[in-house]
Amino acid sequence: MTNLITLTDPRSPAAEAYQSLRTNIEFARLEQPLHSLLVTSVDTGTDKSRALANLAVVMAQAGDRVLVVDGDLRRPQQHEIFGLPNQQGLTTWLTDERAITSPPPVQKTAVERVQLLSAGPATAHPTTILSTKRLAEALGKLGGLADYVLCDAPPVLAVTDAALWASQVDGVILLINAGNTRREHAQRAKQILEKVHARLIGAVLL
Repeated sequence: MTNLITLTDPRSPAAEAYQSLRTNIEFARLEQPLHSLLVTSVDTGTDKSRALANLAVVMAQAGDRVLVVDGDLRRPQQHEIFGLPNQQGLTTWLTDERAITSPPPVQKTAVERVQLLSAGPATAHPTTILSTKRLAEALGKLGGLADYVLCDAPPVLAVTDAALWASQVDGVILLINAGNTRREHAQRAKQILEKVHARLIGAVLL
């Protein structure tokens, strides 16, 4: 498993920041149910996948059951971060006509209480697989497997995938690269999420 700061140095400022993010999510749940979360970024200059994995770790350390879903079908990284195979995953499950009635190919990770549904083999038409109907059905099925379902997706400004996910999850966390993300790009990403009526929980500077 690729090193995660929340595991290798849990007392570091970076690990503490993920703990604070988890606490803020807990507070957000008091206002409205928050079971499925999308973690995405404005642009490609942010390591959103590793940030999501670290968030999953601190949630699990707090006692929650976490299911990480790699919805980035263009540059999937969660299986590499957790050191697991990717022969089966989201693409094979969603393209199976019996997908919603058959168990998803979820894998246990080396982190207690964290499971992974990897992206699966590459597909030529990611947006076709990620239709709103399929995502709604999939998230309904996955919701019973964990306390939190954390979904990874491509950057908002790169492709439409993130907007599709955002329209179906309970909340969105938008990651911003403090040194590289331009203000107007962050504002544009926020507008895109608002158009699909996404519930933006907050923005995180990395």
